[in-house]
Amino acid sequence: MTIKLNKENKKYIVSYSKRHPKTGMPIRRQRTNIETASKAKKVEAELVILVNDLIRRQEGITWGSFLRSYLVHIKQSEMSENTTYGIQKMLERYTLQAWETKNIDSITTYDIHQILNDHFMDKAESHRKYFVKCIRSAFRHAVETDLLIRNPTPLLKFKLSDKISSVLNEEEIRLLLTKAQEHQWEWYPHYALALYTGMRNGELYALPWQNVDLHRRQILVNCSWSSKVGYKSTKSGHDRIVEIPLPLIPVLNDLKKYEPDTSFVLPRLSKWDKGDQARYLRAFLMSVGLPMMRFHDLRASWATLLLNKGVAPSKVMSMGGWRDMDTMMIYMRKAGIDIKGSTSVLDGLHTHCVKDS
Repeated sequence: MTIKLNKENKKYIVSYSKRHPKTGMPIRRQRTNIETASKAKKVEAELVILVNDLIRRQEGITWGSFLRSYLVHIKQSEMSENTTYGIQKMLERYTLQAWETKNIDSITTYDIHQILNDHFMDKAESHRKYFVKCIRSAFRHAVETDLLIRNPTPLLKFKLSDKISSVLNEEEIRLLLTKAQEHQWEWYPHYALALYTGMRNGELYALPWQNVDLHRRQILVNCSWSSKVGYKSTKSGHDRIVEIPLPLIPVLNDLKKYEPDTSFVLPRLSKWDKGDQARYLRAFLMSVGLPMMRFHDLRASWATLLLNKGVAPSKVMSMGGWRDMDTMMIYMRKAGIDIKGSTSVLDGLHTHCVKDS
């Protein structure tokens, strides 16, 4: 323990340090700008009590106990329920079996690497990155609440792919919707709205008729739905307006005509309630000879088609609800927008079939 006088401002600096009996890590606390020597003595006694209390707390806190308190903390924060649910599932699934009874101060960087090696070697880089993000945030909270001196989470770099798994081009979209009508497929209106508006699955599920203005050809997207948390705000937390394309008007008119008393635009299907929209989409795509894809790839198809047609990226971003350019740049590369016209400087360089004069 030390008490020093700062010669510049004539005030005292008090510090106290003690090594953890198990880990050997020093635990140090300091106070500055103490006006008198007598006050510095009192602060010194307070720091001794504080540091020893921190050591006792660390010795008794297991990862399982900490994780439960951490999950309560994030649920009381401003995070969305969907986000907290994802963090809870990630941390409980991959850490409790190995760490539940392990003291939190004994968890090392090596332990985190071990979980990554045991459970994430065959996972996508994005999945590995999300786990590291979750675990880093948890240990950051432990540091902020004086349970740990340092965050043991390793600094890792991830090579995330910006590859879009699959999109439908204009002819494939036309074929999908035409075949769906010919077969009177019950999912036809659901996928038509997805392809014509770029709305997410949860936004389509939550879309009420009161948000559809057929006269002005506009849809207000201000709500979403999740099987885990029910109705909630959109992914970005912001409302947006989507223009209704002319080919979608008769689809909406038919939906309104056949079910005039329902408050929701799209028919409720039990398979949709269970989250099976992607499974039935893949089966139908296979039956008509189109590439299989996720439901979310219909949204990518919409964005790529608009960009190919010359719609400004800013308008696509606005209607699609993207808040930054990162995702939009992926679609722009997919559509070739970022390189369009770049070879025009070579248009006058004709060499093929040039005859000798």
